[in-house]
Amino acid sequence: MVNHKRLVFLLVLGVVGMFGMSYMMVPLYQLICKREGINGGAARSVAKVDNAMTVDYSRTIKVDFITSLNGDLRFKFTPLQSRITIHPGERKLIYFYAENQTNKDITVQAIPSITPTEAARFLKKTECFCFTQQYFFKGQKAEMPVYFFIEPEIARDIKEVVLSYTLFDASAYAKQ
Repeated sequence: MVNHKRLVFLLVLGVVGMFGMSYMMVPLYQLICKREGINGGAARSVAKVDNAMTVDYSRTIKVDFITSLNGDLRFKFTPLQSRITIHPGERKLIYFYAENQTNKDITVQAIPSITPTEAARFLKKTECFCFTQQYFFKGQKAEMPVYFFIEPEIARDIKEVVLSYTLFDASAYAKQ
C-alpha cells in the first residue's frame, strides 16, 4: 500500500509538471525568439533603428509574402503584393488584406515566420499588425500594414527572403 501512495504522488507530480511546462511554452518561446532574433522577435526593439542607415544600392533582395490560416478559420487573408525587391537598408511599406468571413465577431493574431533563418535577425519590422491581436466585427474588411527593412549587414549570398504569416483565432486569448 505504501508503494501505491508513492506512485500516485509521482503521477500527480508528473501531471502538474507537464501542465506547468505547457503553460510556460509560449513565454519561453517568445523570450528565445526575442533574444535570438528569430521569427521577427527582436523586431520590437525598434528604439535602436538608425535613421541614417545607408542603403546598399549595389544589391537587391527579393521578398516573398505568404499567408496561411490556422485550422478552419473562415477568413480571407492575403498580401496585396506577393513579391517585392528591396535594397538592404531601404524601408518598405506593404499591406495585407484581411476579411472576417465568419458569422461572428472574432479576435485574430498573426504569427510571423522568416526564412531562411539566417535572414530572420536582419529583417526588422518597425510597424506590423502581428505585434498585437486584431479584433474584427462580423464581415469586417481591413488592410493591415507592415513597415520593415533589411539591415545592410545581411550576408551577400542571401538573395531571397520569405516572410510568412499564419493567422490564428485568438478569441479565447483576447486581451481585455
